Amino acid sequence: MRRRITSLTVLAALVATLLFALPLGFAVWQYYHDDAKGDLERAADTAALAVSHELNAGLTPDVPPSEDEDGDVAVAIYLPDGRRVAGRGPAAAGPVEQQAAKATVDVVIGREGNEMALAVPVVSGSRLTGVVRAARPLSQLRLQIILTWVGMTGLAVVTTGVSWLLARRFTKRLVQPLEELAATAERLGDGDFTARSPRAGIPEIDQVGETLDATAARIGSTLERERAFSAEASHQLRTPLTGLRLQLEAALETPAADPYAAIRAGIASADRLERTIEDLLALGRERRAPRAELDLGTLLDEVRQAGEALLAPQGRAIRILREDPPPARVAAAAVRQVLGVLLDNAVTHGHGTVTILARDAGDALAIDVADEGPDLGEKDPFATTPTGDGIGLRLARGLAEAEGGRLRLSRPDPPTFTLLLPAAPP
Repeated sequence: MRRRITSLTVLAALVATLLFALPLGFAVWQYYHDDAKGDLERAADTAALAVSHELNAGLTPDVPPSEDEDGDVAVAIYLPDGRRVAGRGPAAAGPVEQQAAKATVDVVIGREGNEMALAVPVVSGSRLTGVVRAARPLSQLRLQIILTWVGMTGLAVVTTGVSWLLARRFTKRLVQPLEELAATAERLGDGDFTARSPRAGIPEIDQVGETLDATAARIGSTLERERAFSAEASHQLRTPLTGLRLQLEAALETPAADPYAAIRAGIASADRLERTIEDLLALGRERRAPRAELDLGTLLDEVRQAGEALLAPQGRAIRILREDPPPARVAAAAVRQVLGVLLDNAVTHGHGTVTILARDAGDALAIDVADEGPDLGEKDPFATTPTGDGIGLRLARGLAEAEGGRLRLSRPDPPTFTLLLPAAPP
């Protein structure tokens, strides 16, 4: 691309120079011919004025000194019969002088041999008394024209060379940012979404770079969220699996018990596992949209069943309380998963009875999940540990914030987590 742009620039400079040089070259040729004609005409007129008195009196005139600076103009005086009587020139009058001797024109110019000759008649009344001839070598005229053309050619070469240098410089400035953009795009294609394109100072290229950087940031953020969500969702699936395992182990430890009850409990746990998978898939694909009003009663009943399945094998209980909770418009799947995480946390790390309280918190629906476990102190329960603790709580917090709510540790002793959801407007 660099070579192509440079070649096109140099070609454009050559075409422009050629289009300009052709008429200029012709103008130079015409200028030097007109200038030579003017010099000859001045020299001839000056000589004619100086010798007219002697020619009219029949005397032999003296040629006045030439005013030509270069001294290449030769002046000669001819009688009407064609004989040269003074000056430098052919001994006999040539065609130009003969035509001027006819006195039909004031000035006659033409080529005689290797000279440009100009002749003017000298008259006294109606009588021709002589002819003044001024001539200069054509070689001198050609040399002037050729030297000027050579100078123009040299200038054209210099101009083309400067165009080539400027084209290389500006091509580098133009192409290098594009090459860097291509390298950045290649890095993005290889999966490096931290790649950013440098700024070139060219608005159009910088705009492309900014768009590419914004796209890379969006793709990287999306992949990071999806990876994090996948990792946290896999952790979340362990809650219903744990309940199912506990129920099956309890059934094995009591072989005399009714097996159908264990089977029914296992089927219920499998249903909850299926619901969890459906919720996670829905939340992973879902976009923010108007929500239906949350069916809090049905949701709390599902939480009760899941809690009893998890806590009963440990000899623990779950208690559900309601204190005039306001309605809320949030995704039931998100709230179900948040409460599932809090319930799993209470089962795993807590002790005693688990209490779930749905209450009115002003402009929000508050759901408290508490157990009788040890004091958490200054410990941050949302921080992820090397053993994997905190992943579920971090997922729950993200789901709550996605619904416009908050999840926080409202009291460390006894451990109480509070889910705040915006209440629906009346």
